[in-house]
Amino acid sequence: MAIPLTGRRAGLLLSLLLLCTGISRGAPGDTPGFTYRTNANEVRLSFSALDQNNHGVATLQAGDFAVVDKDFIVRDFQSFNRSDWTKLELAILIDASESVTPRFRQEMAGILELVSRTDGIPDENVSIFSFQGLQPALLCAGNCRSNRAVAERLPAARPGGLTPLFDTMVFASDFLSQHADPHAAKVLILFSDGADTISRTSLTDAIDTAVTSDVEIYSIDLSPSASPSQGNAVLHRLAVSTGGRYFPARDGATHAMNAILEGFRATYTVSYRLPNHASGFHAVRILPTHNLNLEFRSRCGYYYPTRVR
Repeated sequence: MAIPLTGRRAGLLLSLLLLCTGISRGAPGDTPGFTYRTNANEVRLSFSALDQNNHGVATLQAGDFAVVDKDFIVRDFQSFNRSDWTKLELAILIDASESVTPRFRQEMAGILELVSRTDGIPDENVSIFSFQGLQPALLCAGNCRSNRAVAERLPAARPGGLTPLFDTMVFASDFLSQHADPHAAKVLILFSDGADTISRTSLTDAIDTAVTSDVEIYSIDLSPSASPSQGNAVLHRLAVSTGGRYFPARDGATHAMNAILEGFRATYTVSYRLPNHASGFHAVRILPTHNLNLEFRSRCGYYYPTRVR
């Protein structure tokens, strides 16, 4: 994950956006107000490590993995650290539309109880949103563990209700960007069936905003159908494009939430010198060096520009 630096090093380390989607560009003929060149020389990448049983590995060492960056194998890291839970900013998004609310209300109490028992994440670093109708609603921010009535504050489902999923993703990403510690890992957990009926923004807009804000999206599918759908594809793309994870409906919301929280105990950040200054997309993979049963989850690359507007 690209992490912005402050001070003098900001001129050396450009925000290298790690993403799997296209980069938005200006329309042909647009005249930029100004341009500048930069020589970024460091990449920072956040990732999680899982074993063969899909459990987080909290004892990973720098020699247990290698990074493949645009066909260059990187083993010599400038830094390698396990992430601190106190540096985690967590936002939970609840789809309160008619299609998922009845099922979700049955699991909401268990999820809130799970969050309330999670030690290590400061109370002020947890927020919960819901969305239905024309705009999202902030149910709680900083007092979510003590507020036992969050589930009751979910809006009642209305026949033919509107679902501004993509607008809410943009809203929540902006919220995390503005309220989180600049060095905190920003995580957005989405409970939804992936349907959007009214957003002014697009799926690409939602992903671009999350990537720009360094937000990882974890999607928990609440679709009542076991058959593949467009909503499944939307939720999967949101997760994969931002370095998060997709959980199908059959896993159950509470089980998925528990797996996500466990995974945060095995999150790491590594930095290394930029292997080359070739412009364009640099695909990134993390591979095990000893234990081939290890699995790593991260964003799948970054875009390195020679010019930035």
